Amino acid sequence: MIFNKESDFEDALIKVLCKYGWENKVLKHPTEDDLIQNWADILYENNRDIDRLNDYPLTRSEMDQIIDQIKTLRTPLKLNGFINGKTVSIKRDNPDDKMHFGKEISLKIYDRNEIAAGSSRYQIAQQPIYKSKNVLANDRRGDLTLLINGMPVIHIELKKSGVSVKQAQIQIEKYAHEGVFTGIYSLVQIFVAMNPDETTYYANPGPDGKFNPCYYFHWADFNNERIDQWDKVGASLLSIPMAHEMIGFYTVADDSDGILKVMRSYQYYAASKISDKVAKNKWQDKNQLGGYIWHTTGSGKTLTSFKSAQLIASSKDADKVIFLMDRIELGTQSLKEYRAFADNADDIQDTEDTHVLVSKIKSEDPANTLIVTSIQKMSNIGKENDGLKQADLEKMTSKRIVFIIDECHRSTFGDMLITIKDTFPNALFFGFTGTPIQNENQKKMNTTSDIFGEELHRYSIADGIRDGNVLGFDPYKVLTYKDSELREAVALAKAHANTRQEALDNPSKKKVYLEYMDKSKVSMITKYDDFGNKILGIEDYIPNAQYQSDEHMHAVVEDIINGWDIISQNSKFYAIFATSSIPEAIEYYKIFKSKTNKLKITCLFDEHIDNKEGYEFKEEGILEIIKDYNDQYGQEFNIANFQKMKKDIASRLSHKRPYERIELEPEKQIDILIVVNQMLTGFDSKWINTLYIDKMIEYENIIQAFSRTNRLFGPDKPFGIIRYYRRPHTMEENINKAIQLYSGDKPYGLFAEKLNDNLKKMNLIYEQIKNLFESAGIQNFEKLPKEREYKSKFAQLFNTFNKYLEAAKIQRMTWDKEKYDFDLPDGTKETIIREIDEKTYLILVQRYKELQGGGSEGSESVAFDIETYITEIDTGLIDSDYMNSKFNKYLKALSQPDISENEISKIKDDLHKTFATLSVEEQKYANIILHDIDSGDFKLNTNEKSFRDCIIEYMTNAKNDQIHKLSIALGLDEVLLRESISLKLNETNLNEFGRFDKLVQTVDKSKAKTYFEKLEGTKLIPPKVNMKINRYLKDFILQGGFDIE
Repeated sequence: MIFNKESDFEDALIKVLCKYGWENKVLKHPTEDDLIQNWADILYENNRDIDRLNDYPLTRSEMDQIIDQIKTLRTPLKLNGFINGKTVSIKRDNPDDKMHFGKEISLKIYDRNEIAAGSSRYQIAQQPIYKSKNVLANDRRGDLTLLINGMPVIHIELKKSGVSVKQAQIQIEKYAHEGVFTGIYSLVQIFVAMNPDETTYYANPGPDGKFNPCYYFHWADFNNERIDQWDKVGASLLSIPMAHEMIGFYTVADDSDGILKVMRSYQYYAASKISDKVAKNKWQDKNQLGGYIWHTTGSGKTLTSFKSAQLIASSKDADKVIFLMDRIELGTQSLKEYRAFADNADDIQDTEDTHVLVSKIKSEDPANTLIVTSIQKMSNIGKENDGLKQADLEKMTSKRIVFIIDECHRSTFGDMLITIKDTFPNALFFGFTGTPIQNENQKKMNTTSDIFGEELHRYSIADGIRDGNVLGFDPYKVLTYKDSELREAVALAKAHANTRQEALDNPSKKKVYLEYMDKSKVSMITKYDDFGNKILGIEDYIPNAQYQSDEHMHAVVEDIINGWDIISQNSKFYAIFATSSIPEAIEYYKIFKSKTNKLKITCLFDEHIDNKEGYEFKEEGILEIIKDYNDQYGQEFNIANFQKMKKDIASRLSHKRPYERIELEPEKQIDILIVVNQMLTGFDSKWINTLYIDKMIEYENIIQAFSRTNRLFGPDKPFGIIRYYRRPHTMEENINKAIQLYSGDKPYGLFAEKLNDNLKKMNLIYEQIKNLFESAGIQNFEKLPKEREYKSKFAQLFNTFNKYLEAAKIQRMTWDKEKYDFDLPDGTKETIIREIDEKTYLILVQRYKELQGGGSEGSESVAFDIETYITEIDTGLIDSDYMNSKFNKYLKALSQPDISENEISKIKDDLHKTFATLSVEEQKYANIILHDIDSGDFKLNTNEKSFRDCIIEYMTNAKNDQIHKLSIALGLDEVLLRESISLKLNETNLNEFGRFDKLVQTVDKSKAKTYFEKLEGTKLIPPKVNMKINRYLKDFILQGGFDIE
């Protein structure tokens, strides 16, 4: 359905919402006072009993007590606890309630378990009025606000057909910066931005938070198919009971970062599926197979598993929910995360040892319902049966226990899980994994389904990449040996010949030699014939020693060092280097030290020293690594507390306490971490963008390792980079098999476009941008087109261009090289010439910046889709020397009488072409300078001043003149106005510290009235004069001044 008017769309959505559980009576244009009174009325109806309000309504001052509590809590994170706290306390001051007057009473406000039942009320506020914080500014009107029990918890901003949903997002952000979501509106937990064809929803970041588009989500169905149509969104995400559940159960106040989180659709389906399964479980049947959740690594499995447990505990469908971690250190990490998610950190119980674990399981205390422990501790209960009283064992096993096992693809296939299952025969087991074990990669002839039961929900890596919840990968096969050299080495070895000549001179050796040299007969990797027989490839014959040689290892280190600056973006991002063995890791560490002192490198592996062969090399290596680490970072670690060093490394890489601001302290950062079977599963850091691999891995281990690089960051991390070195053709095949197995039959988008494709896309989009400007009659991109449609298209094209450019730069594209040669997979070659140079790109950035309203044409009433990071690119890099040389050439030509008018005109045209590097306003003054030179009003000798200096001088004089004229016209404080202009303010900080209000207060109202009446040619009443002052001054400051009439 097409909606040409926003009001029609609004009315249609209201009808759908009323059909799906919201009350038919709509609150139209309510003020904040109206909503507070509405809330008071609902609180009265829900609390009329004698122990609460005693049938006497709430007074306004009593409601003010509640509003004061809201103002004190202030942030959506803390207010989430307020909303879900069920009750609020006030001190009664209604004199009619003699029983409670002066006493504290508790009022029921909301119960997340009372869904579409009991005292729950669901109302729609249409176009609520937001009182302006500035007395001279207009009040604002939102579109729709959804209220549960009188509390505004969901705000919806709508845009008509043809207007991007991003405009609704910008509108919400604008309201937030203006302070709209304060007072009772502070309770808003979820924002919804919607047009008829697309909807995004996201948590309110609050007054101190930042709006991050990475966490703007689309709703989807159970099969992860996006729901975009407005009426379907109204019938699902915004319906009752769904909206009630989202506020009550599927928002999470995360204390670890102080940010309110809202769950994605796949997290909701998984958590509710587990909760439903437990609710329907027949415990007497002793069916231990609860099922497993397949959610890709990096998609928020920890949050999902926590919510699953919280739902079970809240419903009381189980007596205990035990989070079972595969490793002790993971248990520590997850314990912190679960406690951060919990309404009360004490709700999540830790277990210091098996004895404490037993006491927690036996306990009847509701506070001991949710327990985090390791699989090692849990399995000890079964092993220590002899030390347990039979009564204790019976008491534990009689309870309804749910086990939730994270990363269940790992050592759950060992004896420990069998022991736990034997000890708790009535328990129900659920697994979470991003890489379930399947038939292709069975462990001990078992799959994840055999161990845990059916797949309850799937969100594969392909789903995550498609939805923008995790990044794709950019893998590179790096050959440290030429294929032809390896092939000949294998052929000679098989022919038992030392040289090619020896092989060819002997007929029997020649036959063998030529067979292995024939690519059609022997591939580089293992193949299978039509009968399923295995045919080994060249790489199968290469011994491991080949990849432990100095030649190979030095080539790997050279590759890493040579590409580091570009890949890491000057060490902004970090890398993990996975090696095959501890001796190799130590050797690599030593090679790095010998080749560079610019990179900060350390190493992690099992630190335990035994008496096996090579223990001395390991011990010396680990002591060297620890000493270097201590010297580099001022620490005092040793072998005895190596685990603490590991945690310190993890904290540095993930910017966790005490290194939250480590990006500002590069000397504390780690560039590359060399690992042996460490940190390749379960470790998360958005600051890691590269994985180097010099070992052979398969299936789930590939996806797990790759996923260390796929956490979202921003535009300068478009994908995770993978570079692999050992048996590269075999590894390439392994990667393809892993992707096929774990993409859920949706391989689209898993691998990033390669440099040749990105360059082609850049050329294509540049051509479209060029055609756009030319069709608008603009040469050399010297200004923006006037038509709004053209500007909008330019914004869209340039946003897309920059995504490909960011990717290309990481793939080693540089501005000083325009021609690139590529070897394609089919053996052919391709040459691509980049059509755009850096100077032209920066000119386009300048035009793009002007879309914000920075040009002389004034600001746009409706924003374009502007990416902030692009507007922060420094266009001062444009070569002003080139423009200045043209200017001096023009001045010189004017001073030489023998030069013809045609020649002068040509030189002037060349100078004009360089004006495109200037902003629209700078171009205006550049043309004035040329006009003044031609008319003789401005005289300048060659090389006396640069052309840019002249422009700045003219602009400064003009600005001073504009400021002075406006100050005289309105009788205001010129010093305050000049200060506001110099600060280059935007709409967000215009009135910071009350500076704009102070300026407005200095205006002489009578002078302003005279000025605006003359300007508009009509008489104005005082209120209109006030509005004119406010709007005119605001525009003048935001535009950096303009000519005063």
